[in-house]
Formats: sequence, C-alpha cells, structure tokens
Amino acid sequence: MPRSLWSLVWHLSATDQIWAAILSIAVALLDTAPIEVQRRIVNAITEGHDFQPVLILTLIYGALVLVQGLTKLLLNVYRSWIAENSVRALRSFVGGLPSARAAKEKEDARTQGTEISIVLAETDPVGTFVGASVSEPLLQIGILCSVFGYLAYLRPLLALVALLVLSPQFVFVPLIQRAINRKVSKRISTLRAASAGMVGEPSDIRAALRRQETRFFHVFRLNMIVFKLKFSLNFLMNLSHHMGIVAILGIGGWLVVGGKTEVGTVVAFISGMQTIKDPWGDLVTWYQNLMVTRTKFGLISDAIRERGSASKELTAQGREVAFAPEAP
Repeated sequence: MPRSLWSLVWHLSATDQIWAAILSIAVALLDTAPIEVQRRIVNAITEGHDFQPVLILTLIYGALVLVQGLTKLLLNVYRSWIAENSVRALRSFVGGLPSARAAKEKEDARTQGTEISIVLAETDPVGTFVGASVSEPLLQIGILCSVFGYLAYLRPLLALVALLVLSPQFVFVPLIQRAINRKVSKRISTLRAASAGMVGEPSDIRAALRRQETRFFHVFRLNMIVFKLKFSLNFLMNLSHHMGIVAILGIGGWLVVGGKTEVGTVVAFISGMQTIKDPWGDLVTWYQNLMVTRTKFGLISDAIRERGSASKELTAQGREVAFAPEAP
C-alpha cells in the first residue's frame, strides 16, 4: 500500500492519467472558442442586415459545441473507468488480506470492523478521486486560464474587475474546507467504532445498543455540520459570481453608452463569467475532494500500518493478521 495519496494515484493509473490529461487540454481549448463565435454573432445581428454571416457563425457555433461535448463525454467515461478500476484494485488489496482468527477479543473485533468499513465504504471515494485526480484540475485550470486570457484581450478593465470580485474565494474556501476535513475525520473514526461494535460479541446487549445509538447520533451531528459548511460555501461562491455579473453589467453598460465598447463584448463577458463559474466551482469541488480524500486515505494507511505493527507479535503467537502492509 503506497504511503501517500499521490503515490497511490501514480501506482494505479500513471499511463491513464497522461491520456486523460491530453483529453482535458483538448476540452479546455474547445470550451473557449464558442465565446468568441457568440460575440461575433451578436455583433453581426446588431450591426448588419445580412443574415448569411449570422447563419454561418451559428453553424460554426453548433459544430464547436458538438465536438466539445463529445470530447468531454469521452473524457468523463475514461475517468470513470480509471476510478472504478482503482476502487476494484483497492478492494482486492484490502479484502484479499487474511482475517484475524480470534474474533472474540476486543482488538480483533475492532480490526474486523475497520476492515469492513474500509472495504465497503472508504475505498469508493479514494478510488473515485484517483479517476479525476490529474485531469480534473488540469481541465478546469485550463478553461479558467483560456477564458480569462480571452476576456483580458477583449477588455482588460472588465477582466480585472471580474478577477477582483472573485478573489475573496481564495480566502474563505480553504478556511471552510479545513473545518470540513476535521469533521470528516471524526465521522470516519466514529463509523469504524460502530462497525467494530457490530462485529464484536458484547456481554451487555443493551449497553452495546446504547453505545451504537450514541455513535450514530454523533455521525448525524457531524453530517449536519458538514452540510451547513458546504452549503455556506456554495452561498458565498454564488454571491461572488453574481457580484461579478453586477459589476460587468454596470461598468460594461457605462462603456457601451459612452461608445467605448460593443454590445457583443459585454455579452461575451457575461457568457465568459458563466463559463468561468462552472469550472471554478468544479475546481473548488476537486480541492474539497482532495482534502477529504487525503484525510480518508491517511486513516486507511494508519489502520493498515497499525495492524501491521501488531502483526509481528501476533505472528509470533502463530495467528494470522487482518492487515499486512508492504515492506518499506
């Protein structure tokens, strides 16, 4: 078992990540072109009386959208295959390890509960992240850079205003995400304890049920806190985006009235802001998944190393162990 999340990504899907990265670059480049075509269509409609250029540009726009959509479809299917293949590999590794024999002992029950939790629940998010670990940020950063570069080329002032309005997200996103990570770590530990309680054979059934109910209520509280943090983050991000639209409409409208820019340019900026919103939100989601998955994978690695440190003593007693990590 690799010791870091990125080592796991490299170990499971190095070659596939390269091909996914190439597809991501293609999608990022194709995502910007329709904005310029849209600007030309609006200007052709408002400034001319010939419909033929509008028709040609409309057909070009449709072709670009179709090619971009098909390329993104291929990328999404490929990333899903990488993710599911990674989940299968992780489950095969953990599920294929020999189980402890002395199930009645407290340590063995806890270990078996941890193993069940890892195989059934914790490998899914880790494997899913592996599928999009490299291609997702490359795709979204590529779209953001290409769109912002294009907007800066059209009208640097409006691009600067949009960037300033969105910049507070660089502050509150990491702060909120760190709080989410702490709650996720506590949730996983509590669920592992609950799994161990289901595997063990308690002497007092009623007391065991009360402990389980307490654990499940604790998980409920942690989940609600995480939901509140996530929805608060979404609210702040949406607010920043709409403030950017307001700023562009205000300043862009002033420039149009003063004859300093075209209507198509303002429309292109509004379309560009919408184009930026989705990849920026996806990039923030990727960052959230990175932090949460790193926490989850750290707990999985710790569980395997913890079991591995106890394996020497258990092996000396002639017993099999549930986890046997790779030799360093």
